[in-house]
Order: sequence, then C-alpha cells, then structure tokens
Amino acid sequence: MPYVKIDLSTPLHPAENPLIRTEVQHFEVSEDEAGQRLDNYVQKRLGSVPRSRVYRVIRKGEVRVNGKRAGPETRLALKDRIRIPPVRIAPPAAAGRPAAGLAAQIAKAIIYEDEKLLVLDKPAGIAVHGGSGVSFGVIEALRALRPDESLELVHRLDRDTSGCLLIARRGSALRSLHALLREDGFEKRYLALLKGPWDLGAKRIDAPLRTDTRVGGERTVRVAAGGKASVSAFRPVQFFGNTATLVEVLLETGRTHQIRVHAQHAGHPVAGDEKYGDAAFNEALRALGLKRMFLHAHSVSFNWPQGGEFSVNTPLPPELAAVLDALSASKRRARAAPRAAKARGSPRSAAPPRAR
Repeated sequence: MPYVKIDLSTPLHPAENPLIRTEVQHFEVSEDEAGQRLDNYVQKRLGSVPRSRVYRVIRKGEVRVNGKRAGPETRLALKDRIRIPPVRIAPPAAAGRPAAGLAAQIAKAIIYEDEKLLVLDKPAGIAVHGGSGVSFGVIEALRALRPDESLELVHRLDRDTSGCLLIARRGSALRSLHALLREDGFEKRYLALLKGPWDLGAKRIDAPLRTDTRVGGERTVRVAAGGKASVSAFRPVQFFGNTATLVEVLLETGRTHQIRVHAQHAGHPVAGDEKYGDAAFNEALRALGLKRMFLHAHSVSFNWPQGGEFSVNTPLPPELAAVLDALSASKRRARAAPRAAKARGSPRSAAPPRAR
C-alpha cells in the first residue's frame, strides 16, 4: 500500500480513507520539548496511535535519534533530530475526543494550578494516558479541555491508584521536574492498606525489580537479582488487629508497580490488588466495602531548582476512608466479644446465709 501524506489537523471521515499511513517524519527537538522522554515525544507526535505500538516501533529501532537507535526512556536534548517511521493511524475524526463525562471528571479533579503546574487528585480507574485498550486518559482529557496549552505528564500513576498527579504546563518546568526525579529530589508518599499485622516496623525494602517480563502477554513485575534498583520505605500508621495494617510508603525510586511488588515481597500484599494480591484477603475486604485497590498517592513535595518549596497532599478518597472505618468497627467488636462472653458466663455470687 502506498504511503499517503496527510495533514493530521485536517478532519477526515473514516469512510473516506479507512487505512491511512503517514510518511517518514523528521523533527528537530525545540527548546520547550528538550528534556522529554522519547516515548512521550513520539506519542504526542502520533496522537491517536496506541502507546503499545509507540513502544514497539521504538524498541524495534525504527525511531531514530540523531540517526541512532534509542530506548523509550531516552531524554531528548535541544536540536536532537528525530526520525519517526511510517505508521498506520486512525483518521482524526475516527480518533475522536474524550467523552464529555471524562473531561468533566478530570476538570473537577484539578486541585491546584499555577503558571508552571497543574495538580490533580486523580480518581481511581482512570488511566493517565491512552493505550493498552484505553482510548483516552487524563492527559488526553486535559489537552481537549485546554487545546492552546502544551501539557505533559511529569510522572505516572497506575490506573487503579488515586491521588496526586502533576502535569507540566511549560517545557522548562517539565525539564526541571524530570531532573529532580532523576536526582532523588522529588518526594512521593503513598498510603496503602496491607494484609495482616505489619511487624517489621519502619522498613526500607531494597529489592531490584524486573519490569520487562510478561506472563500470558501481560506485563508482570517481579523481584529479580538482575532487575533495576528499587527502594521503598514502609512505615506503619494504623493497625487493624490481625486483619490489616495501614502504611505510608516513601518511594526512593519509581519503578512500575513498585509498591505493590515490594509489599508482596514482604509478605503483606496490597488490599484489592488483583494482580499481586491475596485472593482470600481481597474477598474479606470486599465484604467490608472495598471495591478497588487500596493505594493512594497522598503527597508530593520538592524544591524548585530556581528556589521555592512546593508541597501538595490529598486526603484518602471517601470510599477508602469508609473501609478503614469498617475495619475499626470490626476491631472494636472483636475486642468486645470476649468481655461480653465472660460477663454472660460468670456465675452470680451466692448470697451469704442468714443468721438464725
């Protein structure tokens, strides 16, 4: 099939050209784009192409940076020359736009903004970007809401994780924050409910993770000697008897599924985690009202390189707070039961005999 050169800004009806391929595209990285990861840069250029396909063309070496192969995590520099190969894309009209309900939900989730940043309290169940069977995520919805802005994800959250998500509004802000992420100058704290009584105290788990393994075609992360350095610091916050423990987790690195796999590795998987969790524990928590994974990004803080401290936090969503209330009530009932049973079973003292 011959390649068709198209202007991606021109609407086309799918019936007019159901199979569209782009030509080879060449770009030069601008000042605002410098510092971006290669996968994010290519994704933005290709628009409607699923993220899984973006990764595939990069890993196959079809995307070139200054004439050479490069990995998805490569940081681009000013005036780097990027070659993007021909790819089949959906016509712009077919690609569509985020549903009005999603856009409204994301608009409502914005809890802070200034000239550099947007901060969202991301709801659980919404991906941060499209791909892997999801057409639209947070970033696509934001770009639809604010078409005149150049918005980029600063970091990511799992689809089922709620909480603080930062979006850069300027290329200079994105570069600064990515540098902080690389230099451990970016503090991210999470709240997680784990199985059983956490008896490890304040525990720093340093266990390398392999993030490139697949089980049944699905990405699965595991602890492995040859994996990437991964460190999580766990601190117990509230105990719920032998059932569960609420912990705060400080991430020293940011690997895919890091908290979930480190918690599993410690023998205390995250509540509601269908991938790395404990089925019986999840079922018990469902009976208490847990309908999602109990993992919430509750705070982010850092110091801008140009000066100034930034800190933001978000409370537990109501549906997770309700589960903690249910656990507390269950714990109180468990403590009261032996006392009540003892009171019922104690014989009354016999009255002393009367003197005659």
